[in-house]
This record gives sequence, C-alpha cells and structure tokens, in this order.
Amino acid sequence: MVAAMAANGFIALTKFGAWALTGASSMLAEAVHSVADTGNQALLLFGGRQAKRAATEEHPFGYGRERYISAFLVSIILFSLGGLFALYEAFHKYEEVVGGHPNELLESGWWWVPVVVLVAAIIAESLSFRTAIHESIPAKGNQSWARFVRTAKSPELPVVLLEDAAALLGLVFALLGVGMTILTHNGLWDVAGTALIGLLLIAVAITLAVETKSLLVGEAATPEAVGRIRSALAATDGVNRVIHLKTLHLGPEEVLVAAKIAVEPTDSAARIAEVINHAEVAIRSAEPQVTALYLEPDIDTLTASS
Repeated sequence: MVAAMAANGFIALTKFGAWALTGASSMLAEAVHSVADTGNQALLLFGGRQAKRAATEEHPFGYGRERYISAFLVSIILFSLGGLFALYEAFHKYEEVVGGHPNELLESGWWWVPVVVLVAAIIAESLSFRTAIHESIPAKGNQSWARFVRTAKSPELPVVLLEDAAALLGLVFALLGVGMTILTHNGLWDVAGTALIGLLLIAVAITLAVETKSLLVGEAATPEAVGRIRSALAATDGVNRVIHLKTLHLGPEEVLVAAKIAVEPTDSAARIAEVINHAEVAIRSAEPQVTALYLEPDIDTLTASS
C-alpha cells in the first residue's frame, strides 16, 4: 500500500502539471481525485497501525475498530474532496463555456499533454486494479463482487478495490472529455467528463460510507462462522443444546462470542466448569478469529420439564 500511495502522489503531480498547462477541468478533477486516493491510503495505513495497539483498561477489547474508522473517513474524503469538488469544477467550467470564454485546452498548444498523462495513468491504474482483484479473490471465494463488498469484514480490500475501479473509470471519463473537446472544439465535453467523475466519486463514497457504518455499529460474524461456532458448541460433551448465541466483530479478525448453553440440572460445579473449558477449546479450534468468549451455563428446562 505504501508503493501505491507513492505512485498515486506522483500521478497527482503529473495531472496537476497537465492541468496547469491546459486548464482542462477533467485533469483538475482527476488530480484532486489522486490526492484524495493518496490521503485515503495513508489513512488506511494509519488505521491499521492503530488497530494493533494492545488492549487497555479503558479499551478492554482492543482497538480493532480503528480500521473501520479509517475506512469511514476515506468515504468522507472521497465524497467531499473528490466528488463535490469535481462537481463544483464542472459547474464553474460550464459557466465559462456558456459565457464564451476561450477554451484554454485548445489554445494552449499543449492539448496532447493531458492525453499522454491520462493514457499512462490508465495503464498504471489497470495494473493496480488487477493486483487488487487478485488479492481480493481468496477472501471473496464464491461470492459475487457486489456481495463481497457488502459483507467483507476487513475494510481495506473493498476500499482499495472500489478506489481502483473508480480511479480507472474516472480516467476513462477524463480522457473522453478531453479527447472529445479536442476533436469537436466544444468545451462542454470537458464539463461532462468532469461532472461524470464527480458523480462517480460520490456514488463510491456513499457505498463505502453505508458499508463501513454497518461495521462501526457492529456486525455479527458471517453465517459460516456462526455455524462453525454453533456446531462446536453442540458437539461438546455435556452441552445439551445451545439456548442462544450472539457474535460481534470487534475488528476485522476479532470476534466476540456470548452464548447460553443448557447443561444437566444434576451436574456439579466442577463438571460445568469442565464442560465450559472444553467448549471454549472447541470454539477456538473451529473459529480462530474468536478472541473474546463468554459462556453462560443454564439448566435445560426443556429436558427437565419432560
């Protein structure tokens, strides 16, 4: 991610340079987009480091959710710095075109610079996007890409995946706007390309915000993980049945489990403690992400009443 952050920073500088030479709004929107992506990757790195801090008395379950907070801030930055700025620039450029201002892109003599920068950036982003896809495939499994983004508990991969997809599509919009402006001598194409970039970034930002908000509020473990935990409990000798089971992600790889289990009414305290110890070992073997585990024994009233 450090290499991607450095690459994005360099790409942002080249886009700013192309904008300074030509005044193309699409290039400015893309430059700000790259700045936002660079800041986002820095935030994700910072959040990942903060999440590794050891638990304290004030935060007894650790700092795993720092990664969710960083991802949520990423969505806000994309929305405000990326999307809203691009829409503002599109509106500003539209007023200039309608007002009859000379087209800086066509009159600068540097019209070819943004084309070269955009084509090079598309190649670079395509390689980055391909890497993000390959890294996401093991975590994705047999899910669709849309479901993977909605259900992933680790925010970094979906964030990077959506960012790379948005970056690639945004570059295509910018190239379309700049290219059509050069071919038709109509600055409204540049306006359209800039507006499309803004709408794209806002759509991605809202998607990220909604999904990350759900993680911040607190999501249960995946159905597959819950099934493994329930099966491990039910298979433990001395556990008659699982009365209820609740799970909560404390972080991407940290799950809290709280369950009430039914035991025989004739069991001694020593026997119940033994059953709980065996159940804890079985759960952690079945689901290694369980870092906090609380089991409450209760009398099996269904068995007792029968």
